[in-house]
Amino acid sequence: MSTKDPRAAGLARLAALAADETRAACLLALLDGRAWTAGELARHCGVAASTLSEHLGKLVAGGLLAEERQGRHRYVRLADTRVAQLVEDLAAQVAPGAAERPRTLRQAGAGSAMARGRTCYDHLAGRLGIALTDALTARGLLRQDTGFALTDAGLRWFGAAGIALDLRGRRPLARACLDWTERRPHLAGVAGAALCGHALGARWCVRIGSERAVKVTETGARALHDLLGIEAEALR
Repeated sequence: MSTKDPRAAGLARLAALAADETRAACLLALLDGRAWTAGELARHCGVAASTLSEHLGKLVAGGLLAEERQGRHRYVRLADTRVAQLVEDLAAQVAPGAAERPRTLRQAGAGSAMARGRTCYDHLAGRLGIALTDALTARGLLRQDTGFALTDAGLRWFGAAGIALDLRGRRPLARACLDWTERRPHLAGVAGAALCGHALGARWCVRIGSERAVKVTETGARALHDLLGIEAEALR
């Protein structure tokens, strides 16, 4: 009698979905948390629209992407936060030197911007995400000794800053997400998403370029200094 784990076949199918470079590129692009059209993803991945459509069909059928149509346009996004966490965790396992070196100044600039600050699905990553996580921890608002957890003072801080926390779902309030450029964990979960949403809504940071990179505005630099004591140099 076989003692093979019944989940093995499903895990193999899931791994096969991400084992194609074009599909992997789609999943990484969609970590910006937004919906993309098939045409946008095809141009991003450098493949024909017909080729990309076939890949998207497999990702949707496999439950990694959700699809919606508006008129003639087909939009796709990551299915949920669990898929985003899976993609980011897998990407974080890639050795720092394994990525292809930038071939142009434009590519180098884009890589530098992503390392400085970016969205990781619905929370902030890069040096910006680490600076926020470190500042929250240093002020006793976030604990990292037994996993990530907001303290009572942290809950009060979010309220005082006008950042609403949605506590109705099953999603963890605070979760560590390994940052693939900094090789350290940054804040994810409900608190990370709320902080990112507020930062973008209040224009503490703005999106730049066509990928996930964000930059801190002058308004944001002042706010982060006043609220968390983060120096401007840490955001560059």
